[in-house]
Amino acid sequence: MTAGGKDVLDWTGARWDLFSTSAVLRGRAREMAEKLGGEVASGRLPFLSLPFMPELEKRLAELESGLLGRFRHMLLLGIGGSSLGARALQKAFAPGQDLPGHTGKCLWILDNVDAATLETHLLRLPPAETLVYVVSKSGDTIETIGQYFLVKDWLRRELPDDWKDHLLLNTDEKHGYLRREADTFGLTTVPVPDNLGGRYSAISAVGLVPAAFLGIDWRALVRGFREVADPLAAPGLDAAGLAAHPSFEFAVWGKSLMDAGYCELITFFYIPQWASFADWFAQLWAESLGKNGQGSQPIPAVGVTDQHSVNQMFLDGPRNKACLFVERGRSEVDAPEGLPFPEDLPEIFEYLRGRRFGELLPAEALGTRMALCRHQVPLAGMRLSSADEHAAGKLMALCGAATLLTGWLMGINPVDQPAVELGKRLAKARLGAQGLAEEKAALAAFTSGGDAAQEF
Repeated sequence: MTAGGKDVLDWTGARWDLFSTSAVLRGRAREMAEKLGGEVASGRLPFLSLPFMPELEKRLAELESGLLGRFRHMLLLGIGGSSLGARALQKAFAPGQDLPGHTGKCLWILDNVDAATLETHLLRLPPAETLVYVVSKSGDTIETIGQYFLVKDWLRRELPDDWKDHLLLNTDEKHGYLRREADTFGLTTVPVPDNLGGRYSAISAVGLVPAAFLGIDWRALVRGFREVADPLAAPGLDAAGLAAHPSFEFAVWGKSLMDAGYCELITFFYIPQWASFADWFAQLWAESLGKNGQGSQPIPAVGVTDQHSVNQMFLDGPRNKACLFVERGRSEVDAPEGLPFPEDLPEIFEYLRGRRFGELLPAEALGTRMALCRHQVPLAGMRLSSADEHAAGKLMALCGAATLLTGWLMGINPVDQPAVELGKRLAKARLGAQGLAEEKAALAAFTSGGDAAQEF
């Protein structure tokens, strides 16, 4: 249980006995602390040190009292790290638009290139009540820019006199196509700081602008994030300080798992409204660590839904899986939540009499956690004293720092994504972009290799 209202990372079921490299990895705390200090001092880890936050907090307050308050709908154009954090925050803390009878603010996210979905949004959204938030650090992400061209055309057609007032761009302060667009048309912008990669950017304007629009307590998010991140970014961090930080123990566990052949990491969220944080973490972990033939595959899972779909594989499949189990801690004095069950229950369900519907979730969580441990699945339990914005900020900082440190223990760069960039270049080559001769030659060879298809 979560004692004294604390958020805890419980290692009871971690199965350290299976790992032969954990002691050696812990012995690298001094090396990791020195590297962390150097990277922070050089400005290469803004997601931890948040040097941009004082100015951003002022900007968000201005937007809250001005631009954001004028619209009922926000249409976010962004993909990957430009949208996953915003979606997780909306689903967790502003889920009203997913429920019957909602009349408040709505966030719509276009994070793919499905033509029908884009057209439907433009047909149904009222342009006069819609703010379009375009998120691309480089300013030339083809999926996002392709959407931007069409949405900009929609706004100009529907609102010829004030279309520019319905665009907010989040992009590099100096470079890229979106920056040129902003300068040409005088569009409102918020910056993406240097060295801030998309998957590490949720606690920046990328995720906090949609949060502010929806009325989410973004200040509590930032406070929670700082509570975990500040000790890691503090000058003078030494080996003992890092070794005592839960992110380092998480990193040691993560690398130890890989060394022992545990190549899949289940993120089992037993806070249903937080299910999208599992998708946010999946990109963070996979894109950061899947390099040079190394890494472990993150597998998002939601309790209790996935007890009835994929948990059989987790429990009785190959012994290559570990689990990060996220739930809300409950003390004995917590009042049960939810509607009470009626008294006239069938005898077979007599055990539910006098109980409330909200008691099912923690019971199911306990049962699944015990079953995973009994089937010898290594498990780290993250239990939160509350499912609020402050706790979410802490979780995001812990996961981000742990991912970074795991990558360094692996000997790879956890803030680049070279393989992903290849796919982007090939897609541009297929669409006829100038240059890219090598990619075009490779495409020609790939697409002329015959068709080994079988009808079904």
